[in-house]
Amino acid sequence: MKLALLGYGKMGKAIEKVAEHRGHEVMYKTNRDLDLDQLKQADLAIDFSVPDAAFKNISEALKLQLPVISGTTGWLHRYNEVVELCQEYNSRFLYASNFSLGVNLFFKLNACFSKLMANTDYDVKLEETHHIHKKDAPSGTAITLAEKVIEHTKYSDWACPPEQNESKLSIEAFRKGEVFGDHTVTFFNKIDQLSIRHSAFSRDGFSKGAVVAAEWIYKQPTGVYTMAQVLDDLTQ
Repeated sequence: MKLALLGYGKMGKAIEKVAEHRGHEVMYKTNRDLDLDQLKQADLAIDFSVPDAAFKNISEALKLQLPVISGTTGWLHRYNEVVELCQEYNSRFLYASNFSLGVNLFFKLNACFSKLMANTDYDVKLEETHHIHKKDAPSGTAITLAEKVIEHTKYSDWACPPEQNESKLSIEAFRKGEVFGDHTVTFFNKIDQLSIRHSAFSRDGFSKGAVVAAEWIYKQPTGVYTMAQVLDDLTQ
C-alpha cells in the first residue's frame, strides 16, 4: 500500500518503520496543513496528529474516499460527523483509542471482569500513567476501559480527577517521565481487591497494531470499524 501519515511525530515515525518493514510505501507525511494533491495519491491514510487537526485530516481523507485509521484522541465529540462522512463518501474508517494488540486483549479482559462484578459489592477505580508530553487526560485508553466498566456495573459516568460521588467511576491520570502507557483497573471492597493491568514498554505495540489495522481495513467493504473486529479476525 501507499500510505499517508497525517501526523509525523514519535508515533508517526514508529509507524513508518513498521510499515516499510512490512513492505508498504510511506509516500506522504505531514505535521502541517494537508496537501490534497499528494494525499489523493495514497491508498490509505493513518492519522496520529493532534486533537485540533484530527477532524480535518480525517474528513479530507474520507472525502477522497481513502480508508482512514485514526489513533488521535481528544476529538471524539465530532465522531458522529466522521461516521456520516464515511457513509456519504462510501469510504472506510477505523478509530481506536489504542492500537496495541495487547491493550485490545486487555479491553476484552476488562469487559469480562466487569460482567463478573456486576452484581457484587466491589467498587472500581482506574489509574493510568503516561509520559509528560501527552496532551489529554485521562487517556483515550482509560476512557475506553471506563466505558465498559460503566456499561456493566453500578456507575453512570466517570470522573477525572476523582470526585466524592458514588455514581462516578474514579480515574486518576498521572504524567511522569517517558512512560509509554500504564493502565490498571482495580475492583475492591473491605475484604480484598483484584487488579488487572497493562504496561507498554515501547511504542512498538501501538505502531504494529496500527499497520495491522490498516492492512485489515484496506480489504474491507465500505463501513465504520473497530479494533475489536480486527482482533476477532486475527484470533479466529
